[in-house]
Amino acid sequence: MSASEREPRDFQPTRWSLVRRAGAVDSDAAREALEELCRTCWFPLYAFARRRGLDAHAAEDSVQGFFAELLERRDFAELSPERGRFRSFLLAALTHHLSRRRDHERALKRGGGLRALSIDVAEADQRLELVARAEDSPERAFERAWARELLQRCIAELSHEYAASGRRAVFEALKRTLEGETYEPDVVAAELGLTPGAVKVAAHRLRQRFGEALRAQIAHTVADPAEIEDELRELVRALR
Repeated sequence: MSASEREPRDFQPTRWSLVRRAGAVDSDAAREALEELCRTCWFPLYAFARRRGLDAHAAEDSVQGFFAELLERRDFAELSPERGRFRSFLLAALTHHLSRRRDHERALKRGGGLRALSIDVAEADQRLELVARAEDSPERAFERAWARELLQRCIAELSHEYAASGRRAVFEALKRTLEGETYEPDVVAAELGLTPGAVKVAAHRLRQRFGEALRAQIAHTVADPAEIEDELRELVRALR
């Protein structure tokens, strides 16, 4: 499966519990946990590496080597949410890895049986151009990509949720509002066979549900629930 593909379990939060699983004694469970981390976290890390000056293939190799090294190191069991926010942990770990990049090929070869992450570098760079600006620092590019990936996971989650409850048409008509776009209630009402008032209520409920889903995702990446709103504000700033 390519890294750009999405499966239902990709909607699971990128959480500290995955880090604990990756540090488990059971090697199969550890590999599964790390592979899930790969699928959900590779793009922000790739964005950081590209803005650090690596070319596309070097950035791909570095992200591959980074994840392989994490599995090979086997120190996940010592990590916990008390160490801080999950995205900060990942960024610090990748920065450390890049500072020792001469070892990344050896880490790739070890890897403990981790399946290679399939990255379409051409598509990844197209996404990077949409997400981050050329003048962004590596850290800023990482934050923008992280925020965008989190939003897209929430949107995908809601898409499945609405489809499962028979409201796919409502979601498709109103999902643009989740990224700040405007809509014409009269136009959408005619499209869905609803009244403009019903459309406004549906749009409000969708945004409300989106906020709940986003906060639930964030809750799994911070040490303390009190940090959720601060993290949300940081993600909003990253997207501006």
